[in-house]
Amino acid sequence: MRAVTTAQPSADLVDLDVQPTPLALLLLGREADPKSERGVDCPGDLPSPSDPDLVERARAAKEKLGSKVFVLGHHYQRDEVIQFADVTGDSFKLARDAAARPDAEYIVFCGVHFMAESADILTTDDQKVVLPDLAAGCSMADMATAEQVAECWDVLTEAGIAEQVVPVSYMNSSADIKAFTGKHGGTICTSSNAKRALEWAFEQGASQSSTKVLFLPDQHLGRNTAVRDMGFSLDDCVVYNPHKPNGGLTVEQLRAAKMILWRGHCSVHGRFSLESVEDVRARIPGVNVLVHPECKHEVVAAADYVGSTEHIIKTLEAAPAGSKWAIGTELNLVRRLANRFAAEDKEIVFLDKTVCFCSTMNRIDLPHLVWTLESLAEGSLVNQIEVDRETEQFAKLALERMLALP
Repeated sequence: MRAVTTAQPSADLVDLDVQPTPLALLLLGREADPKSERGVDCPGDLPSPSDPDLVERARAAKEKLGSKVFVLGHHYQRDEVIQFADVTGDSFKLARDAAARPDAEYIVFCGVHFMAESADILTTDDQKVVLPDLAAGCSMADMATAEQVAECWDVLTEAGIAEQVVPVSYMNSSADIKAFTGKHGGTICTSSNAKRALEWAFEQGASQSSTKVLFLPDQHLGRNTAVRDMGFSLDDCVVYNPHKPNGGLTVEQLRAAKMILWRGHCSVHGRFSLESVEDVRARIPGVNVLVHPECKHEVVAAADYVGSTEHIIKTLEAAPAGSKWAIGTELNLVRRLANRFAAEDKEIVFLDKTVCFCSTMNRIDLPHLVWTLESLAEGSLVNQIEVDRETEQFAKLALERMLALP
């Protein structure tokens, strides 16, 4: 359903022995990581910073483009990319920032594919959204395809409960999934407003006691919000596995459930474990453990604080000098925060002893950004992300329902 204006693949893609997703956007690591729910290559430190000439080339191209370009940088991006961002933030904040700049002809989204789709949905028809590397996908978003979700809805229909189900989809989903959600009366949520979105969903049914939520595609955010924030029990939640007949669930299980959780997860947040929490507490007495709600339920239950990326940043901003923090989120952000608050004597460490970056987010590097900016400056539109009209219509409907939440 999506169209892209592509360029020739970079040389490093040719040498990798990978099996592309249907969208040919997801590149996971070459080896399985036994401590993660899904394989990702965790090579340790990133290569040395890019050639200084690239920095000057990026500056020159951006200056040439002037107000025609607006560069968005997700919190998980490399520092060498973030330095050229006009604004930084999480995925939804950046999409809204783009929509607030209708004068910018080009929106260069330094993030991943679903984020660029959201920006295209929310910006004007005259604006062009560009993703510097089309291989920058999202493993979580790719865990729920339109075909799989349509099949799931058929299973719910055959079980006689589809009319009771309200879909709630995480922002970290494809435009197709957002459109499905809008078409079936549901809403989108972020990690900040997931509780309010679920409250809204349960208010939609004729009887709140019989209403169910299909939560896509991150099982952990759905479970943590329902159990930790809303008082549901773990028994109220079932996990729908799209790779098993009927999702691996019986009709009785579907009918009894309040939360039908899609079997998806974040490959970075999913690697944190209860052992990680116990280990850091033993190593750093008095440490505060702060994790993202995409972490597993047992990790969230063992943490001192839980919150979205923006919440993590604000919590550390307000933390007293001399405090100690172990953060369970993407390493680029944790390292940036550690450097930022070092002068305030705040000790900030990564929750896991094993270093792991978001492999797909890190595909946006300075060489790709330079190529993108220079191409645009020369009048060549590359890697445009476009969502087709019908998909955009229903995805925007779901997003607007979220925006209307109090």
